[in-house]
Amino acid sequence: MVAITDSTYFFPGFYSAIEGRGRCMGAADGEPRETPGEEEKPRIEPLRLPTPEEIRGQDIWNNCAVRSVVSGIMGGGLGLFMGLFLGALDNPIMQDEMTTKQQFIYTAKQMGRRSYSSAKAFAVMGFIFSAAECVIEKARAKHDTTNTVVAGCVTGGAISAKGGPKAACVGCAGFAAFSVVIEKFLDRHS
Repeated sequence: MVAITDSTYFFPGFYSAIEGRGRCMGAADGEPRETPGEEEKPRIEPLRLPTPEEIRGQDIWNNCAVRSVVSGIMGGGLGLFMGLFLGALDNPIMQDEMTTKQQFIYTAKQMGRRSYSSAKAFAVMGFIFSAAECVIEKARAKHDTTNTVVAGCVTGGAISAKGGPKAACVGCAGFAAFSVVIEKFLDRHS
């Protein structure tokens, strides 16, 4: 008898012809194994129920307040890093007259200012969007793109409300459109 390795999956007809039957010996366990040409029934996995800890974790995450606060914190973290990056790219106007130490101090201060303002803006944006989407989703009892559009409109309108009603309308439309584009790109509701 010929010892056959897992290469039988690449050349199933070759080793079947050598042995003269549709089975081959497994390399590790010595048990006969079906060749890929024969029909195999798909294995059905047993249903696993969630543990009490998993259920508790889902209940906590489904709370709109928790979800909003976490999104605000994550938005603040993203804004912090974006502010650090964008603040480092700012060049002082009087760069030729400044020493290296003065340029370094100026850049560090600029990075700090940008980081704080970006972190605050992204935290507010993440908090408002997540809260609006969660509340709308719970009220409608549906998980679809409409929730994202309305949450984007609420967020854009709230952020740009200081500029007056026209700015709030433009912010609403712009953020809603941006939310739909991101939603389609990520394809969360398929």
